[in-house]
Amino acid sequence: MKGTVPTGPRPDPLPLHERLVSHWYQLPAFVVATAFFGSLALLVSLFEKSGRRQHSIAQAWARVSVLISGTRVTVLGRERLSGKPAVYVCNHLSYMDTPVIFSSLPFQFRIVARSGLFKLPFIGWWLGRSGQVSVDVGNPRASIASLASAARTLKAGMPLFIFPEGGRTESGEMAKFMQGPAFMAIRAQLPVVPMALIGTHELLPIHANTIHKVPVTLTVGEEIETRGMTMKRVNELTTLLEERVAALYYEHSWRKKAEAPAATPTSTAEVGNLEAVTISRDLQETEEARRR
Repeated sequence: MKGTVPTGPRPDPLPLHERLVSHWYQLPAFVVATAFFGSLALLVSLFEKSGRRQHSIAQAWARVSVLISGTRVTVLGRERLSGKPAVYVCNHLSYMDTPVIFSSLPFQFRIVARSGLFKLPFIGWWLGRSGQVSVDVGNPRASIASLASAARTLKAGMPLFIFPEGGRTESGEMAKFMQGPAFMAIRAQLPVVPMALIGTHELLPIHANTIHKVPVTLTVGEEIETRGMTMKRVNELTTLLEERVAALYYEHSWRKKAEAPAATPTSTAEVGNLEAVTISRDLQETEEARRR
C-alpha cells in the first residue's frame, strides 16, 4: 500500500484563501483546543500519577488538532504498532509531528523530552505529572542517569517515543541522528522501531504560522532487535536506524535523497513543542568511565 503524499514543495506564498483560513480559523482553534485539553490534563493529573488518563487526553487533543489542520493521515505498516515495549523513533519535520504521532499510535507510550521543557508553565507541569522522561543534554552524566531511567521505564513495559534528530529540520531533509535511542534500546535490550513522517513539513514547516492542506503519511518499518548488543555497538545501531528511517522517508516522499551531508537540525525548543532529545556522541565513553 502506498501513502498519499504532497506532489511537490509548499507554495510560497500560500494562496490567499489558505492564509485567511489559517489566521482566522485554524490558529485560533489550535490555541483554544490546546488550552482546553491542557487544562483538563492538568486537572486530571491532580488525581492520578500513572499518566494513563492524561495520555488519553493528549490523544484527544492530537485528533482534534489533526482535524483542525484539515489533513488526512495515512498509516502504513499499522500492524507493526503492537504497543509492546520498544523505542519508537521518527524523523522530525514540523510542529504537527506531535499531534500526528499521538493521534496515530494506538497505545500508551511516553516521550523523551528536553529537561528545559519541564520548567515551562502548563506543558512542563503536564510532562512532569504524566510520567514523561526528562533528559539534560547539557550534562552528559545527568543524561546517562536519565536515559538509564528511561531504560527502566522500557523494562517495566512502557514503550518510549523519541525524535533522534534533536529538533525540527529547517529544509525538510533528514538531519543526522544522535545516539539516545540506540543507547536506551541496548541498555534495556529491547527493539527499536523505525518510523517516518512524510508531508508534515509541507503542512506546517518550522517558523511558519499558516497551514497548507496536504495529506500526511506515517510509515512504520520493521523493528530492529537489540538483544545481545553491547554499548560498543551504539554507533552501529544509530547508523542502521538512520538508514532505515531515511529509506522509509524517501521511498514515500516527493523528495530525493541528497548526496550532500544531512541538514543541521535546529536546536531551538518552542513552547508546546514536545521535542524529544538524545545524548551526545561521547556518552558511551562517559558511561564506561562511570562504571570504572
